[in-house]
Amino acid sequence: MINIILCGGSGTRLWPLSRTMLPKQFVRLFDGRSLFQDTVLRNEPVCTQSFIVSNQNQYFLAVDQLDQISNQPCKFLLEPVGRNTAPAIALACMAIVNNQARNESELKDDLVLVTTSDHLVKNQAAYEVAVTQAKAIAEQGYLVTFGIKPTYPEVGFGYIESDGSDVRSFKEKPDLKTAQSYIEQGNYYWNSGMFCFKASVFLDELKIHAPELYQACLNALPDNAESSIELNIDLALMESIPEDSIDYAVMEKSDKVKVVPCDMGWSDLGSFDALFDEVKQADQDNAILPRLDDSPEPICIDSKNNLIVSRDRKIALIDVDDLLIVDTSDAILISKKSSSQKVKQVVAEIKKTAPELAEIHRLAHRPWGTYEVLQDSEQYKVKRIVVKPGSKLSLQKHFHRNEHWIVVSGTATVTVESDTFLVRPNESTYIQMGQLHRLENEGKIDLVMVEVQVGEYTGEDDIVRVDDVYGR
Repeated sequence: MINIILCGGSGTRLWPLSRTMLPKQFVRLFDGRSLFQDTVLRNEPVCTQSFIVSNQNQYFLAVDQLDQISNQPCKFLLEPVGRNTAPAIALACMAIVNNQARNESELKDDLVLVTTSDHLVKNQAAYEVAVTQAKAIAEQGYLVTFGIKPTYPEVGFGYIESDGSDVRSFKEKPDLKTAQSYIEQGNYYWNSGMFCFKASVFLDELKIHAPELYQACLNALPDNAESSIELNIDLALMESIPEDSIDYAVMEKSDKVKVVPCDMGWSDLGSFDALFDEVKQADQDNAILPRLDDSPEPICIDSKNNLIVSRDRKIALIDVDDLLIVDTSDAILISKKSSSQKVKQVVAEIKKTAPELAEIHRLAHRPWGTYEVLQDSEQYKVKRIVVKPGSKLSLQKHFHRNEHWIVVSGTATVTVESDTFLVRPNESTYIQMGQLHRLENEGKIDLVMVEVQVGEYTGEDDIVRVDDVYGR
């Protein structure tokens, strides 16, 4: 069975902890691991390989996190723009079926388990039992969805109405009174967004119920879908695919849908209130994240039921209850509990006035390593840059800034126009505005350096790439 992991996300619901370039699934929330990493590890016992559907900008972040935890075979489908879950799943299934058609020995194993990358599952044993049940039903030619036994009348989830394993209907997010009635009836489950089916069966149903979407996905599938481990979808072809969810396109219309009710300690962590519920410990007055040895312990005087998220600064609370305090290097969110759904409104305002705060952290991940903005002021910016061994930045130039590079550790291979030379620790070099240049780490340890940019404009979009090994 192949695990299709849906890895999209805009990073709005847990801002400022998550951003567009570091959405919720890649933030290290529990035990130093991300929800994405937990998803991969959770499914390794029940699946033979992973097929990750990701935004192109997040590909290298996913690869880095995979390298830290898993050696299992993995394939990527990279979307230039999201079109919701139905196209993402369809393209992955088409690639799987295409590959199996060329490898007859694999035709018996076209079962797929579709999971999101940003949900929490605390009961692994119950999860594996549910997957085993779903697999048995899917092998009979059904589309199986997983229904989570509700523990309270949640208005932020869709619901599944069931009659045993048969699905009667899918319900939109209800109001509180309707949600309470669902709980009382006892045959309603939260819609988890997880599925199990044969790839070929899903595609047959998609062709029947959403033929335009099916054909557009087929047109967009790259010619090398059966052989490449990185499938890049053309932007124009991706934009031509109708935007639709798997529920609307197939699950609500098909007569082949079954549900497996389960209780696996599931949470979609869709808000800071949900995060509070998972972090709060019975013997603590407040929920504190992360609980790491090098994180400063907050001071809480006559304060309780607060969520405190901070990695660097000392936080002190006096006489406050039921607050959300989320502290990052460049933004702080303070909210009443139960109001965290309004974070999306905050992000909408930020995009108007300071869009970079919604896009990226001061610590940014790139395919070659990371950079962290240490100081950003008018006409200059200071960064700490880390380049991984064997990696190099693009050959590029800037029109609005000069750059000074000072090596802290490791050895930099620097190209400026036609000259290439080494810069060692405590040595520096200067890149003049308009000069073609490249930074490379040919050594065996991380290259750490400080970059000082000076100019009238130091935005990240002042980059003209002439050559890039990462295809950007």
